[in-house]
Amino acid sequence: MIKERLDKILLNCSEEEASHIMLSYGIAERALEPLSRGDGSPFIDHALAVAEIVAFELGLMPSAIASVFLHEASRIDPQIIPGLRKEFGDEIVMMVNSLNRISEIKPKDTGLQADNYRKLIVSYSQDPRVTLIKLADRLEIMRSLDKFSKASQIKKAAETQLLYAPLAHQLGLYNLKSELEDISFRFTEPEQYRIITNKLKAGEKERERLTEIFVKPLEKSLKSANISYVLKSRTKTAWSIFRKIQSQQIPFESIADIFAIRIIIETPPETEKELCWKTYSIVTEHYAPDISRLRDWITFPKPNGYESLHTTVKTPEGQVVEVQIRSTRMDEVAENGFASHWSYKGVKNDKSLNVWLTGVKKMLESSFNNDKTGEIPLQLDEIFVFTPEGDLRRLPKGASVLDFAFDIHTNLGIKCSGARINGKPAAIRDCLETGDVVEIFSNKNQKPSQDWLSCVVTSKARAKIKQKLKEEETKVAREGKELFERRMTNWKLDLNDDTLFFLIKHYKFKTVTDFYTALVHSDIDPAEVKSLVTARQRQPDSAAQKEAQINLTSAGKVPKKDEGQDRDYLLIDEKLKSVGFKLSKCCNPIPGDEVFGFVTIREGIKIHRIGCPNAARLLGNYPYRIQKVKWRESIAGENFQATIRISSYTDQGLSRQITELVNSFSLSVRYFSINDNKGMFEAKVQLYVPDNQVLDKLLFSLKKIKGVKSVSRISNV
Repeated sequence: MIKERLDKILLNCSEEEASHIMLSYGIAERALEPLSRGDGSPFIDHALAVAEIVAFELGLMPSAIASVFLHEASRIDPQIIPGLRKEFGDEIVMMVNSLNRISEIKPKDTGLQADNYRKLIVSYSQDPRVTLIKLADRLEIMRSLDKFSKASQIKKAAETQLLYAPLAHQLGLYNLKSELEDISFRFTEPEQYRIITNKLKAGEKERERLTEIFVKPLEKSLKSANISYVLKSRTKTAWSIFRKIQSQQIPFESIADIFAIRIIIETPPETEKELCWKTYSIVTEHYAPDISRLRDWITFPKPNGYESLHTTVKTPEGQVVEVQIRSTRMDEVAENGFASHWSYKGVKNDKSLNVWLTGVKKMLESSFNNDKTGEIPLQLDEIFVFTPEGDLRRLPKGASVLDFAFDIHTNLGIKCSGARINGKPAAIRDCLETGDVVEIFSNKNQKPSQDWLSCVVTSKARAKIKQKLKEEETKVAREGKELFERRMTNWKLDLNDDTLFFLIKHYKFKTVTDFYTALVHSDIDPAEVKSLVTARQRQPDSAAQKEAQINLTSAGKVPKKDEGQDRDYLLIDEKLKSVGFKLSKCCNPIPGDEVFGFVTIREGIKIHRIGCPNAARLLGNYPYRIQKVKWRESIAGENFQATIRISSYTDQGLSRQITELVNSFSLSVRYFSINDNKGMFEAKVQLYVPDNQVLDKLLFSLKKIKGVKSVSRISNV
């Protein structure tokens, strides 16, 4: 019996291909000899059955068949893998290693992480044939599920529904997908499965009668048009019916598309589209079509290659029937994917097979929408890593131990001191690869440092590190501020804005935070600070002011890019809540605004717009306390508050139009009001914007609203 099965597999193989298959089978037979399945049958039967599916149902080449046998053998005896390369080559060994890695996956909480596990399977499949072989392996297991224990049956059925059936669907292997789903359904919901299958059996004769009645009027017209066809009926699978009953909350009897009639046109490829549409015309001449349900997958095939015309028509008796029209070639592809075309036709052309495999690879690598069809998105720049407990984590390619620690929990990331990768010690900056098992080490005394930012690639890790560094910086600056104020009191010296600004300029710090931090870290000598302040405060006020004015330029002048004076400016960056500077609430400056800084004694430097209502007073009365500032070119991830006033002759539709425009710019609204002001309607909108360019575009768009008289930015609500 085994010899006959092998002979059938070898039927169309070359001598070299047959030799490889027989050699691989011999290796598997010896390795698997001690093993048996749940019913006592030899385990080699599983490997042979998978090889048959790969050969006859998927139409893969002999190298894939040899990989099946070697995969099963090397799982039992991994030591044989190094010796396989010389005899079988890199291609087969690569497929064997990929299959072995997939077999080692032990899904945990599959229902919660099904997408990630499916992506992991595909990511291990460097060669697209690996995914196909794994589907064949799972199909054989499901066909033999009666041989497993009850617990294993439920577990494998659930895995199949969540992991393998969606993969088969994505590749257009609809027959394989339907079989996987129905077998899984039989074991996970046995009672519901029996109810639905029994009802399908009970209605089988009626469906046959309806098919015969339906096609009778079409026969003469099809014959007159010289269209040769085969008629098939497609009954919805038990699992598909069950899902529809559940999702739509309807009884079995209310499902209108339990079966469809297929008209399969026998024609060469060059005339198939023309004859399919001609057949569609004949059908719609006899039966009233529902135009809204016409699906043209002939002109625009699905990504997985599916081609067919679908329409729904109503018979004179009021019965609704789905009709599918396709050619013989289209039907073969629709039934079993592209593989069916090569296997049914007996094509042995490597070029043809490569075209199909290239299509498979593109489908596996494409970022499909994760919708109800089960198609799964895959990013090639992702890796999948496990915790020691088996939890699966998805990270971007290039992610480090530190990224992984932050992905698990922020506190674990902050205290991360190292790790163990696959049992071996690793540093926090070591990069991870798909399949790694990572155990994080933590130390309660560990603290993030600036160089941690160069170790991570995930936005979460970077944000949390920056946040912690900022917290530490603020804490140190606060300590420095308290220390400085205490020292000034002990020295019996006055602490005012002028003194603080003088010290910042003297030590060439950009912000007051830098000055306070330097005090804590003893980077500057307190005794020297005392001498400087004492000497300065002995000077007449006019002299001190003159000194300050000499060192400062007038406020609000932003240097040209070619002046090379950036070092004289305080740069406003993402540290918007720093002890050193804050954005003033009286005018709410945003990136792109022309701004200046005003040195205060308690709150560091306040940033004001040059058009701020308070600007004239500050610039005129305190020129020596003005700090030149400019925005950093980009402040990623930050939004800034701005307030807009809109005056309109009418309020009809004004609220809706303003809201729609704001939403079109993807902006968040904090406050919105409309008031009647003596016949004029005034709307005020307070919202968050990334910069003044976006704000200007919004203002321009608002001015075009019909009835709007003026639009302006104001300081606050």
